[in-house]
Amino acid sequence: MDYQAVLEEVAAHVKPRIGRGRVAQYIPALASVDPDHFGIALADTDGRVAGVGDWERPFSMQSISKAFSLALVLAEDGEKLWRRVGREPSGNPFNSLVQLEYENGIPRNPFINAGALVVTDRLHTLTGDASTTMLDFLRAESGNPDLAFDQEVAASEAAHGDRNAALAHFMAGYGNLDNPVPTVLEHYFWQCSIRMSCRDLALAGGFLARHGLRADGSRLLSRSEAKRVNAVMLTCGTYDAAGDFAYRVGLPGKSGVGGGIVAVVPGRCTLCVWSPGLDARGNSVAGLAALDHFTTLTGWSVF
Repeated sequence: MDYQAVLEEVAAHVKPRIGRGRVAQYIPALASVDPDHFGIALADTDGRVAGVGDWERPFSMQSISKAFSLALVLAEDGEKLWRRVGREPSGNPFNSLVQLEYENGIPRNPFINAGALVVTDRLHTLTGDASTTMLDFLRAESGNPDLAFDQEVAASEAAHGDRNAALAHFMAGYGNLDNPVPTVLEHYFWQCSIRMSCRDLALAGGFLARHGLRADGSRLLSRSEAKRVNAVMLTCGTYDAAGDFAYRVGLPGKSGVGGGIVAVVPGRCTLCVWSPGLDARGNSVAGLAALDHFTTLTGWSVF
């Protein structure tokens, strides 16, 4: 398949949607991003990469980081994590407090903010430095040693992170955090602030298309564990829009309020699309349309 031609067709198709939606407002450092950016990249299982538009321009990965922290914890700790976080779609906004009270401090899944905080907490316990562990992993898998935290974004999130602090303190009250709340929040904000391009993210997520094999051929996850990460991405990776994403795109995916979405075609490739304009549920308007058109053009889907 001519990846470049397919991506150019996708970009042409979604051009009228670029700039639609609204950039994330609750993190001031993201509110000033130009909504007219658009990029898409594809990395196949052999590491070949194609891209269109702003595919090499770094952006804040935000909640896409949650897929990588989940994989790193499962690689180190196996199934133990699922005692502390569920695997079911939430049906509520990503920063909701409501379910935590009903469910005794156990987050519904690892991709809502509460669940991601539990995963970060566990990663920090296992490694001693959750955010640097993730950054090192992403540098290795993307082949880009220049990846870095965005200090402005991390500081902006920390200054406006009261809801996340409330989630963390609530879970700590139920004994579902091992580390001090300020430590967990700090590493969570640093993880979300990492700047990566579509190219970087498509390559970094390649282990999920290779059934758990890293870029160097070593195994991060068993085939079964990789399947499970992909399954949770499909059912929970786009917040309370996961059903619509599965219906339209038909691939495991993880979005972030920076406007990025990573999607996985197991056994074939990993895609990343970026366009900062978000819909009401926090997912990229043009990014969702691009992935929808990509699977329609190629017929590549898990269904």
